[in-house]
Order: sequence, then structure tokens, then C-alpha cells
Amino acid sequence: MAKLVVLSAGLAGRSHELNVDKTTIGRVEDNTFQIAEPSISSHHCEILLRGSDVLVKDLNSTNGTFINGKKVSESVLKPGQVLRLGQIEIRLEDGAPSGPIAPAAATAAAPVPAGAPAPAPAGAGTAGKKLADSTMLMQRGVSLSELEQGPRSAPFDTASKAFTKKTNKANRWIFVTAAVVLVVIVFVLLYAFSRVGH
Repeated sequence: MAKLVVLSAGLAGRSHELNVDKTTIGRVEDNTFQIAEPSISSHHCEILLRGSDVLVKDLNSTNGTFINGKKVSESVLKPGQVLRLGQIEIRLEDGAPSGPIAPAAATAAAPVPAGAPAPAPAGAGTAGKKLADSTMLMQRGVSLSELEQGPRSAPFDTASKAFTKKTNKANRWIFVTAAVVLVVIVFVLLYAFSRVGH
């Protein structure tokens, strides 16, 4: 059965099986799959099962819904693709083993003694190796395949929201006031020196 697996650090390994026709994902409790994270909208998107297709539909979220870095409003999500909601990345897995998935850091924590054979992946043959590779998670860093794909898109839609430096009106008023006080002091000193000279 298809399921969604959270990849982002802090929530890595959380998963949700897609066992109903409609699954809502969002920050609040009334969603089918709640992810309480500030970058996710209260009702961010919905996942619809249409035969063998998994359809993702954005629900006018604030930070957008992305599939493999491309912003979508409604699109098919395929197994292995990464769905990004705000700052949270989720991968669609098809037929993965049940049970919690350990982050890569926890998997790599147990060193293998010198001369001992490497632990065998779950399952047998190349299918088991492929399955084990697909469930390994990285908390930080970039894989070689991601580097080959080119730069990732920005986490938010920056094309419509250009970054601008905020002006600090308080500093501006302090500077103007200081300049006026300085000019008054200069005039008072000039007046005082002119009176002393006469």
C-alpha cells in the first residue's frame, strides 16, 4: 500500500498510509495527516486516490505545494517523488515495509567491526537492496543525484515576493533630531563667539 514518509529532520520517519480515497494534510488536528509545523498551512493540500494514481491538490496554501521542486496546484505524485509542503519534505513510497523508518544517522551509528561482513539489507537479492536504499533518510546534506539535477528551487515563491530591506523609521527620526540639535548648537556657539568679540 502506498504511504507518505516525512523526510525532514525533526519529523523524519513519520508516515501515513494512503488507505482512503481522500487524505488531507495540514497543521491543524482535523486533517487526516496532521503535521504541526509553522510553514504548513492549516489545510495545506489533499491527496486523492484515483485508481492507481495518487493526485495531489493544493488547497490555496500560503507556502505552496511542490513535487520534486516544481510548484503545483494539482498533479500526480509518483512513488519515489518528493512532495514539499512549506519546509517539510515527504516522499511517496509504494509497498514499503511496515514499521518506523530510522533516519540515516541512526542507521549509520552502529559501526561494523573490522573483518565482519556488512549487514545484509532487508529482503533478498537486488530487490531487497533497492528497498533498503529507498528507505534510508538523510537528515542533512545533498545526494549526488540532487547535485546532478541542478539547483533546487527556493522554499517559497520568491518570484512574486521580492526581498526588500526594511527601513527603520526610528533610526531616521533619531538622525534628523540629532542633526537639528547639532545645527542649533553650532548657531549658539557662533552667536556666543560673535558677542565675545564685540
